[in-house]
Amino acid sequence: MNSSAVQSEPRVYLDHAASAPLNPRAAEVMLRHASRIGNPAALHGSGRAARALLEDAREQLAEAVGAHPTEVVFTSGGSEADSIALHAGVQRPAHRSVLIGATEHPAVATARLRMPGVDVLRCDRDGLCDLEDLERRLSASTAMVSLMSVNNETGTVQPLSRVAELAHSHSAWLHTDAVQALGHTPLDFADSGADLMSLSGHKVGAPVGIGALLVRRDLELAPWGLGGGQERDIRSGTQPVVLAAAFAAAAQDAVEHLDREHARLKELRQHLVERVRSTITGCFVNGSDEVSPAITNVTFDQTRADDVLLLLDQAGIDCSTGAACRAGVHQPSDVLLAMGRTLEQASASIRFSMGPQTTLAEVDRLCDELPDVVSRARTAHASSQQD
Repeated sequence: MNSSAVQSEPRVYLDHAASAPLNPRAAEVMLRHASRIGNPAALHGSGRAARALLEDAREQLAEAVGAHPTEVVFTSGGSEADSIALHAGVQRPAHRSVLIGATEHPAVATARLRMPGVDVLRCDRDGLCDLEDLERRLSASTAMVSLMSVNNETGTVQPLSRVAELAHSHSAWLHTDAVQALGHTPLDFADSGADLMSLSGHKVGAPVGIGALLVRRDLELAPWGLGGGQERDIRSGTQPVVLAAAFAAAAQDAVEHLDREHARLKELRQHLVERVRSTITGCFVNGSDEVSPAITNVTFDQTRADDVLLLLDQAGIDCSTGAACRAGVHQPSDVLLAMGRTLEQASASIRFSMGPQTTLAEVDRLCDELPDVVSRARTAHASSQQD
């Protein structure tokens, strides 16, 4: 399909891993409660009504993710939840080290640069944590292991149960960033073995600005910042009641439709991979055999990812080169470099991420555009090499 022919068509949105469209149930909750007044900490009637809505949201979210309501600590999003967890780990008394995965989201990965005692675990070429390396490096001084449930760039699903066993055998906590797991793979906090779990609302169709850190009831975390300690004496600040209610509604809707949606996205992903492989030479899909069906990461050899992205953008197709938190930063993917890809390969990879609104027709439109886009990107890359 010619790029000029699609200018009048609706855009194809394949960047759900960065931010998902607003879920209808979340939108309905927001509209219904948009004019609500009252601080949930206030004792008057409006305050009590706001508190009731907040606690209903806490219970609803807890039920959706297999947690107890008292384990839900509302945050501003996944990055803040990760930050609270990492700081709690490095502050554990009599513990001196934190081990993090090699392919973590920047909210966790940057801890190695900013916090003392944070070390990075090895991974294999599929992005799976090297369990032998983890076992060797665990000790009595290990405060916490932090490992993503589902990688945000490749969709690789980590063996959390085994990691939890190893961490707990040394009395270390397990924190997992489950932002990309919610709504796409089965998620149960009680059964996961994790002690702390980060979630984000806007990845499942809630508005931006709300997330949660799930914290086991028997864990005591140091306060995050100053204030009134509204969220379990861990996080302070007036809670965004309407955002919390919208998050809970979106999460519940995602979990209710998980089986059907997982199967549908799996078929779309398989269709995408098969068409790309059959029409484009010199490309390969990154990630493990067990992968989120919502994410497909493809390396197109002899291209620059930015060129592919911009050409697709001109054709009316939205995708990304990696984590949204790194948007606008033109550099190779740290995730793919950790997985053993070359600098050139890590600079030539595109992430396509799907959601409930993604259709087969949209995937086909992408696949129709890609051969010409990749060819043009390769020509541009070859020309730049000659300059």
